[in-house]
Amino acid sequence: MPITAEQSYSPYVDRDYPENVYWGDTHLHTYLSGDAYSMGTSITPDQAYRFARGETIRATGGDEVRMRRPLDFMMVADHAENLGALPALMAGDRRLLDSEHGRRFAKMLAERPTLQSALRAKTLAEYNDLSGALMQTKASHSGDYGIDETFKREVWREVVAAAERHNDPGNFTTFAGYEYSSNPPMLHRNVLYAGGPSATLKTLPFSKFDSADPEDLWAYLHEYRQTTGSDVMSIPHNSNLSRGNMFKTVTYEGKAITPDYAHIRSSIEPLVEVTQIKGDSETHPLISTKDEFADHETWGKFESTKTTKKKDSSKKSPDPTTLARASYVRSALQTGLDIEANVGVNPYKFGMIGATDAHTGLATVDEDNFWGKMGGNEPSPYRAVTLTTFSASGYAAVWTTENTREAIFAAMKRREVYATTGPRMTLRFFAGWDYKESDAQRPDIAETGYKLGVPMGGDLIQNKKTRVPTFLIRATKEPDGANLDRVQIVKGWRNKKGKLLEKVYNVAWSVNGKSGHRKIDADGNLPVVGSTVNLEDASYQNTIGSPELSVVWTDPDFNKREAAVYYVRILQIPTPRWTTYDAKAYGLKEIQQNPLAVIQERAYSSPIWYTPQ
Repeated sequence: MPITAEQSYSPYVDRDYPENVYWGDTHLHTYLSGDAYSMGTSITPDQAYRFARGETIRATGGDEVRMRRPLDFMMVADHAENLGALPALMAGDRRLLDSEHGRRFAKMLAERPTLQSALRAKTLAEYNDLSGALMQTKASHSGDYGIDETFKREVWREVVAAAERHNDPGNFTTFAGYEYSSNPPMLHRNVLYAGGPSATLKTLPFSKFDSADPEDLWAYLHEYRQTTGSDVMSIPHNSNLSRGNMFKTVTYEGKAITPDYAHIRSSIEPLVEVTQIKGDSETHPLISTKDEFADHETWGKFESTKTTKKKDSSKKSPDPTTLARASYVRSALQTGLDIEANVGVNPYKFGMIGATDAHTGLATVDEDNFWGKMGGNEPSPYRAVTLTTFSASGYAAVWTTENTREAIFAAMKRREVYATTGPRMTLRFFAGWDYKESDAQRPDIAETGYKLGVPMGGDLIQNKKTRVPTFLIRATKEPDGANLDRVQIVKGWRNKKGKLLEKVYNVAWSVNGKSGHRKIDADGNLPVVGSTVNLEDASYQNTIGSPELSVVWTDPDFNKREAAVYYVRILQIPTPRWTTYDAKAYGLKEIQQNPLAVIQERAYSSPIWYTPQ
């Protein structure tokens, strides 16, 4: 119909939905982290931010390094435990040197070999000796240096000031924060503050020395919200290494989960870091037995059930599958549905992001530009022989209106974010009741998505009519990256008997595979896309796969009385892994036949929840 006098001719005046995707890392360590410093890292927060913005810097090992493409936002998340202590110790700070541990570890650190000497070792044996000697000094990061509040405030001011110096609204966003490292078990979190110094300088980092119970961290952060009026969140990571403790059905102390517990956890922790250098936490082959892609960069190993002692055969170690279910994100999303059915609140209602956890100060996870986990894992002829399990992963993608703290934090809080293992593929994911098949081909797919439904991270409200939900998805490859193999929807649900179930649906795929035209079979299975990877020269070709996949999908198994959660998983075509690039660079012929020579990079959307009314 014709426009009225009150309306503008421009169709964009009232457009207020997020049109931009921004890329970042919320988990990077510098020399202020004790474990990073003790093992040779010398990169400062200032250098780390400059590198993330695209500057060329010199890595600790001596080589120049640069990002393939700059990031849009970043948080330096150094360990709260002994934050900044080791650089101060080795700079001669008498407050630390006068402690027993200070004197002992200062001597140890002064006598350690240099990182450069290890990376430039002439033989593997020499490399192992030197890197082993560096590893011995790692104990210094947990020493007792008699640190007082004055020292803590000095270092925290340095952390906040570095973030402020590099925060450039509209161009590059920084957040002040730190890592809380409750261990064992692996219950680590990254704490990310929304505000600037006027709020963040009123607090101090909360560490495991204060409490190993995450509930105490949440209470501390809740108090910060109340006293400053500024927001903050905690982001769990490496649930894959938590030995069944990250997503339990009881609290840290083994008590029943209450509505209050579920509420504060979901409020403080709206996101989970699902992929990073220490492996992938989406799912595990023990859990997702019918998922052919479940075994991706898997670190969490779960032993078979055994009796603990012969004289007490009634006591058994926890069932491996039970441990795995409480360690991985996919099963946690299902567990959250069950807890909500019982207490009325879902504690595991989180979005998904990726991050690096690099302890080098270098936030780069491109397979051909990977600089490792610790300083000793920087490029050398030896790391592909000794450290193959480290994964070049990952990044956070955020849908928002502008590149500012306020906008990015708001997007994180509403969970309109997704994770990738490194490649910057673009993903849109919406759920509604009225999407048509033709909507998948619309150039204004986002406008249609928001108008008729909810985006990733949202809640699909039950329709009064007897309808089945429809899902609108578009995935686009990175401009200079690999083509896409397929788009999948992963569904978890709680049936009327209270059983938790999951299913992976292939919903869009490239028909162009290595063996020709691909068709889905009656059971929903799809032939593999094949591989164009050349191990000899660490290359691949985009002769298979598709640059973009779009689809409107309808859930064939929907039951309006059953709570459900849905997320998207994108798979790229196979490409060379960082180990293969190392093999080419250093002439390592034996590595080229390693089973970890090829990788299928991926992305995970934040979920969309359906809750019966």
